[in-house]
Amino acid sequence: MANIMIRQGDKGLVFYLPKRDLEASIESIEFDSPEKWGGELKLDNGGAYYIDPMAKPERLPISLRAKRLGAAED
Repeated sequence: MANIMIRQGDKGLVFYLPKRDLEASIESIEFDSPEKWGGELKLDNGGAYYIDPMAKPERLPISLRAKRLGAAED
């Protein structure tokens, strides 16, 4: 699992993986309600990561642990 950061960008949520200096826009998030937020994140580079669902954070940026599902950025 990797440490990631999610922040609000000009055009939506932005995913950042410091270990690889990878920054990508989040195209979709599996769960996006106040009670359940997270799950599978699909990135604009074709990659996919998974974060454990939780209550929607009150503010961004937020640091989380994520599991890599896709290998598009390699």
